[in-house]
Amino acid sequence: MNTNALFGILALVYAGLVFFITYKKPKNIWGIAKIRGFEKVLGEKGTEIFFYAFGTLAVALGIWLMTK
Repeated sequence: MNTNALFGILALVYAGLVFFITYKKPKNIWGIAKIRGFEKVLGEKGTEIFFYAFGTLAVALGIWLMTK
């Protein structure tokens, strides 16, 4: 297995974790200072949209790396 495929798989796993955390909003993760800062600037809905967009970019990166 080449390194691009490995990094692609890791990017897809990371995206899955981002989507899961954004959907479930576990208290111990969603309450960290960085996410609270995002909520102050973007609002709750804006923060969710930001993380979903970030996860989508990670999916695109993972697919691109796996097909390269």
